[in-house]
Amino acid sequence: MAKVAFLGLGVMGYPMAGHLRAKGHEVTVYNRSPAKAQAWVAQHGGVSAPTPADAAKGQEIVFACVGNDDDLRSVTIGEGGAFAAMEKGAIFVDHTTASANVARELDAAATAAGFGFVDAPVSGGQAGAENGVLTVMCGGAPEIYARVEPVIAAFARMCKLMGPAGSGQLTKMVNQICIAGLVQGLSEGVHFAKRAGLDVEAMLEVISKGAAGSWQMENRGKTMNAGKFDFGFAVDWMRKDLGIVLDEARRNDATLPVTALVDQFYADVQKLGGGRWDTSSLLKRLEK
Repeated sequence: MAKVAFLGLGVMGYPMAGHLRAKGHEVTVYNRSPAKAQAWVAQHGGVSAPTPADAAKGQEIVFACVGNDDDLRSVTIGEGGAFAAMEKGAIFVDHTTASANVARELDAAATAAGFGFVDAPVSGGQAGAENGVLTVMCGGAPEIYARVEPVIAAFARMCKLMGPAGSGQLTKMVNQICIAGLVQGLSEGVHFAKRAGLDVEAMLEVISKGAAGSWQMENRGKTMNAGKFDFGFAVDWMRKDLGIVLDEARRNDATLPVTALVDQFYADVQKLGGGRWDTSSLLKRLEK
């Protein structure tokens, strides 16, 4: 069992920290809104801290899951940030979906200060976090990763080291590229089936068992057909992620025409008032 801190108790971080506590780890939490941290402690036990630095002091591993690069810098190297309080030999594990550049930046700062850093974005959405079955893509030094992998297992069904710092974030970018194309294809398929007069649920049952099958089809096809778009990962967050992807593509000269197009389709969904709808709501812009 480890002494750990968890910074950021949003829809992902709140249950992830809960799984750590349930597995017997000693957990200190920090959240920008103190009431959320107090609610977590009331539900799970452990303790809350008023700043990231206070949460990180004396911990073996400090986890974070916040909004974006700026939020991540704030809780690490900003005023009252965790890095100033972390002890030599400790490890910082970042589950934020952020840029590869900020991962490399923070890895360098951690190394200079004598502690480890792992960028470890996750996939699986709110349901994956709540059920403890996330997929975790990691970047960092092998010896550092080996120390945190057994602890990450509290909320992951798959965890793998992908390479040096930044590699986890790059892998998450590939994940989002693939999701964007899949959801658009599924949206067009459901839309076409409706216009063609097919029984959409029967159609999904059949083709999901063939080459067109995917996680998105199995888990979102029926809810899309029912016009339900409140299943976790929001359009606003996907646009943030795709912005990171497209920035990185400009740097590495990758050509991503479908990703760029779907990003604009998500902008259309935002204009429809769907910023908080889940990502399967691409169907809505076809039916407007």
